[in-house]
Amino acid sequence: MIARVTHYRIRPGKMEEFTSITESLVPALDKLHGFRVLLMLRGPEEESHEATAISVWDTAADLRNCDNSDFYYHVVAQLMACCESFSPMKEQEVLVSKFPAAHAKSQSRRTF
Repeated sequence: MIARVTHYRIRPGKMEEFTSITESLVPALDKLHGFRVLLMLRGPEEESHEATAISVWDTAADLRNCDNSDFYYHVVAQLMACCESFSPMKEQEVLVSKFPAAHAKSQSRRTF
C-alpha cells in the first residue's frame, strides 16, 4: 500500500468550508480503483489553520491513475480555493495498517 501525505494552510474562516468540500468528495473517492481511506487531520490547537491529508491506496499505480483524471484536478481546485498554501505532496509506503475493510470505506466523521 501507498499513502499520499499533503499539508495545507487554510485561510482564516475557511476551515469549515474546507472540511465540507472534503466530505463531499468521499463518495467519489470510494469509487476509485485502489482507494482505501482518507484521513483529514487538523493541527492540535482548536483554532489551527493547518490540515494534513493522508490518502491510502492499494498501489502506487492506483494513486497515479487518480492523479491523471479530471476528478483529481477538480478536487485540487476546490480545496485550494480555501487554502493559502499547501506543501508538495509526498508518497510514502505504508508499513503497517489496521483499517477494517467495510468500516473504513463507509465512515465519514466530522468533529467540529
